[in-house]
Amino acid sequence: MGLDDGGGEKLIFKTCGKVYVANAVCYHEIVCMQQDKEISALFSLIDDPDEEVFGAVSNRIAHYGRNLIPNLEHLWETTPNEQVQHRIESLIHRLQLQDLQNDLVAWKTAAQPELLAGALLCTRFQYPDLTIAPVLSEMEKLRRNVWLELNNYLTPLEQINVLTSILFSYYGLKGKAKDYTRPEEFLLQTVLSSKKGNGFGNGIIYLLLCEGLDIPIKPIRIPGQFILAYFKPVLQPQEQRIQSVEKIEYFIEPASGQIFTRKEVDGYFKKMNVAPEQSFFTPLTNVETIALIMTELAQCFDSEPERYKKEELLALAKLLQD
Repeated sequence: MGLDDGGGEKLIFKTCGKVYVANAVCYHEIVCMQQDKEISALFSLIDDPDEEVFGAVSNRIAHYGRNLIPNLEHLWETTPNEQVQHRIESLIHRLQLQDLQNDLVAWKTAAQPELLAGALLCTRFQYPDLTIAPVLSEMEKLRRNVWLELNNYLTPLEQINVLTSILFSYYGLKGKAKDYTRPEEFLLQTVLSSKKGNGFGNGIIYLLLCEGLDIPIKPIRIPGQFILAYFKPVLQPQEQRIQSVEKIEYFIEPASGQIFTRKEVDGYFKKMNVAPEQSFFTPLTNVETIALIMTELAQCFDSEPERYKKEELLALAKLLQD
């Protein structure tokens, strides 16, 4: 006998060997009930001592995605067994990583991947419960403070000096040497909250301000360094990727805001016994920039207990590079 709520589409389904006809709303409710039963059954098997069973359970839970994270967190809170808690933690991490991978692919394949979105995704690896509103608010305050000091008559050097002055003198941002024992100094959220960052952490803030203020500063590929370059304006957007070093007005070391000339950069290459290549002066895309930061951040997790994080970050960076 069919079920009808007065015009709803009827659907035929089979369960327990019997065929039923139901409208779409009723069918949806039945599917949800079946899913709830399956989820409860899966949760009851998390403590199964058989690793093969747990592997199958894990794969099925992963199929449901991040929506199950609150349920798993509640299960963790009500589970006294430490071994089972560890399994739950690994499941939560798997779902968070899976969600991050999906979001990174969506970001990478967007028509114009925005640097801020990429920086937030990078931060989310270490802080999966990241609240973005405070980050957006802080960045907007910084952008407005710089904007108030800019005008159309400033030279490139004067623009850089305004940025540097606001960031390091007024805002109080401090530059730190790259230290792989301090992953928080690579990430946008923690650099903004602590006002301490290395070249990558401070560099992202610098780049975001430039992007929001239409200042033509981009990261470049100088080996062993994260250096920003002020490019002369170009006539066509597609020319941005093929600019030569002659198009660069100044180089900036973002950890401290120190400015370098072409002559000083040439001196660096001579000291390092490295022949400068055109590719060193090609601006990185936003996707390439985030992939580079993830690769560097991965080096912070070289100890045995955290080695899995290093492997995951390198895999995420490769996902962006492919």
